[in-house]
Amino acid sequence: MPIKIPGGLPARAILDSERIFALEKPEAERQRVRPLKMVILNLMPKKIETETQLLRLISKSPLQVEIDFMKTSTHESKHVSADHLVKFYEPLEAYEGNCYDGLIVTGAPVEHLRFEDVDYWDEFKRVLDWSSTHVFSTMYMCWGAMAALYQRYGVHKMDLDEKLFGVFSQFLQDEYCFLTNGFDEIALQPHSRLAGVNEADIAANPELQVLTWGPQAGPGLIATRDFSEVFALGHWEYGKYTLAEEYRRDMAKGMSNVPFPRNYFPNDDPALAPLFSWRAHANLLWRNWLNWVYQTTPYDLSEVPQLRAERRLGTDRSIRHAPCSPRDDQFLPFDTSGYGLK
Repeated sequence: MPIKIPGGLPARAILDSERIFALEKPEAERQRVRPLKMVILNLMPKKIETETQLLRLISKSPLQVEIDFMKTSTHESKHVSADHLVKFYEPLEAYEGNCYDGLIVTGAPVEHLRFEDVDYWDEFKRVLDWSSTHVFSTMYMCWGAMAALYQRYGVHKMDLDEKLFGVFSQFLQDEYCFLTNGFDEIALQPHSRLAGVNEADIAANPELQVLTWGPQAGPGLIATRDFSEVFALGHWEYGKYTLAEEYRRDMAKGMSNVPFPRNYFPNDDPALAPLFSWRAHANLLWRNWLNWVYQTTPYDLSEVPQLRAERRLGTDRSIRHAPCSPRDDQFLPFDTSGYGLK
C-alpha cells in the first residue's frame, strides 16, 4: 500500500527514484477507494485446482477483489463437471460490455501444438482484442503468456526436445521495478512446459522488458513498459505438490520427453516431501501486481477504454534491461547443495 507523507518531504525524490508509492496529503485526500474487479480466463483442465491456486494468491493482498470467471465456448472441458462451469463460468460474450482492473489468463497443456491448431485460438484472440480496450492490466501465465506474446508482439514459440520441468533459478533484472520490488537477487520459479520463447524477438521489441531471467529457464517474467501486460512463463501459482502430481500423471501416460523434476525433491528423493521454495516470491509478485493495479486504475472503470487508447496507464518506464545476472562474477545458484538442488 502507498505511504502518505508530508508535502515537500526531501525523501520524496528518493522514493520516486525507487518507484515506491508515496502520496502527499492532497493526493491522498483525492483518492477514492473501491474493490478491484478481476476476471479469470481459466484454460487449465483442472478448473477447481487452478481456481484455488489463484484465489489463494489474490487473497494474500489486503485489497478487496471481486472475481468473475471466463470460459471458452469452443472447447469442451473434460476434467470438471458441466454443472460447475454453468454455475460459475461465462463466455466472453457475457463480459464484453464490462471494464475490469485486471484479467488473469492461465496456461493450458497445449504448448506442443501450433497456436493456430488450438481449437479455441480464434476465441483466444477475441479475448486479447477485448482486453486491449476493456482491461487495465493483464497477467498471462505459461501457455497463455507464450500465446499472447506471439499474437500481440510477434514473439515466436520455441519447441523444446525435452520438457522444462522442475524449479529453476531466476536472476532479478531491476531492483526497483514495481512488479518485482522486494525480490531477492535470485528467485526460484517452477516450470512445466514443452516450449519457450525466442529471446531475440523479445530483445528486438522496445515495448517489452525482461524482469527475471535464468540460465536454465530463460526469461521467467516479462512485462510491457507500462505494465498493461505481464507474462509469467513459469508457474509461481503452483502449490507444493503440483509438480509431483504432474510427474506421476506424465509417467502414467508413458511420456518419454519428461525428465525427473529438477530442484524439487530433497536429494532428488521422491519419497521425501517436495521443497516449497517459491512461495514467498509468488506472494510478493501478486501483491505487487494487485497493488500497482489498485494505485493506477481509475476509480471509474468506464474510463479504461480511453486510457488504453491514449496509452496512459500510470507508469511508463524508459529503463531497458538485457537479460543478465545481477552479479559481476560467474556464480550460478544451486549447482550443488545438500538439498539436492542442481
